Amino acid sequence: MRHDDLAAEPCSILRPLSLLGDRWTLVVLRQAFAGVRRFEDFQASLGVSRAVLAERLRRLVECGVLERRAYRDAQRTRHEYRLTTKGLDLYPVLMALRAWGDKYLAPDGEFIIYRHRQCGGRTDVHLLCDECGADVTAHDIEPAPGPGLEAASRH
Repeated sequence: MRHDDLAAEPCSILRPLSLLGDRWTLVVLRQAFAGVRRFEDFQASLGVSRAVLAERLRRLVECGVLERRAYRDAQRTRHEYRLTTKGLDLYPVLMALRAWGDKYLAPDGEFIIYRHRQCGGRTDVHLLCDECGADVTAHDIEPAPGPGLEAASRH
């Protein structure tokens, strides 16, 4: 299966992977959450080629994760990239990746500590049952077909 074919699969893990599944896209998103908005600032902070960066930003705009907005500097009109609601909803995904990386790939401890601005507490990602509120793990989950899978099988 080719990477581009993932977007057509009836799976809510594979479809996002078709958009987010390369390192530069995730790094662009990390920088966007850190407040980077301008093309030149993305490029300076990442060291990625202009062509690769332009393509990743274009795809994220096209998919509605980022919004391209015009602004005027002293000499001309330029554009910046802002996270949309759809983009902001990716924050828990990045934080889950970060938590896993801190646990398994950072033997000397976290590289960055994420604290709640209001109280200073550390942040964590939890998977909760929407019925009883219990923390759940992979051992507690039982997958079942949803309406999207049934609709996909009719096409």
